[in-house]
Amino acid sequence: MSSNLTTYLGITIGTGRQWLTYAALDDDRAVLALGQGPLEAVLAFAAGQSRALAAVDCAARPNLGLMDRADVRTQLNPPPTPGRWTNMRVAEYQLANLGFAAPRTPGVDQASLPRVKRGFGLVRQLEELGYVPYPAEEQARQWLETPVEAVFWAWLGGKPYPAGTLESRLQRQLALFEQGLPIPDPMDFFEEVTRYRLLKGALPLKQIYAAGECSALAAAQMAWLADHEPDAVMRLGDAREGEIVLPVVTRRAEEVVHPFQKSLD
Repeated sequence: MSSNLTTYLGITIGTGRQWLTYAALDDDRAVLALGQGPLEAVLAFAAGQSRALAAVDCAARPNLGLMDRADVRTQLNPPPTPGRWTNMRVAEYQLANLGFAAPRTPGVDQASLPRVKRGFGLVRQLEELGYVPYPAEEQARQWLETPVEAVFWAWLGGKPYPAGTLESRLQRQLALFEQGLPIPDPMDFFEEVTRYRLLKGALPLKQIYAAGECSALAAAQMAWLADHEPDAVMRLGDAREGEIVLPVVTRRAEEVVHPFQKSLD
C-alpha cells in the first residue's frame, strides 16, 4: 500500500565540515542521489522534492521527561525498574528492551553532544520546509526517525561488525543488496581480490560503499518500506517526543545468535 510519495530520502550525521551523508531512492528504489555535504546542500535537495519521505538517523526531539512520569511508566511493557530508565525518551527505553543499544537523548535544557544538537536542528529545518512527522496521510512531505545501527542489527539478525571497518562496509552493503536495492553486489569484491592487488594495496574499494553511504541508504530504504510496506515496520515511542521506525522485530535482538556475531564475542 503506497501513497503518492515519489522520493525516499535517507540522511545520516557524521563529523567534520561535511557532516551529512544523504541518499535518495525513487518509487522503484533506483538510487537518485548518494552524496555528502553540509546541511545547506542536504536541505536544498530536500526542498527540491515535491512529494518525499525523509528518514533521519538521529534523535529528532529532546526527551520531555515522560520516562520520569508514573502514568507513562506504568503503561510500558514491561514497566521500568523503579529509579532507572528515567532521563531518556520512551522510544529509547523500548529500543533497549528489545535488546538493542539505545542512546539516551537529553532534555531540551540539558547539554547535548554536537551530533545531537545537529540532529535537532536538521529536523527543525526540515519542518520549516514543510516536512511533517510520519505518518500523515495526504501530506506531500513527511519525515521519520530511524536508528540505522538498530536497523542493520534487525536485518542481519545479530550484532553487526563495528561501523567503518572494511568487513562492516561489506556486511552492511550485502544487507542492503539482500533488501533488494539495485546496488553492486559486494560479493563481487572477493572475485577481484588477487594476490598482486593485495600486495600492492590496490584493492577494488570503489565498488564498496563508505560507512556513511551504507547508513544513508539504509535510512532511505526504511522510508521506502514505511510507505510501501507499512506492515514490515513498527513504531516505538511517544509521538509527543518522537517515535522511531524499525523493521518489525519479533524477539529480543540479544537472543539472536548470528554468524557474524560469533566472531566478535
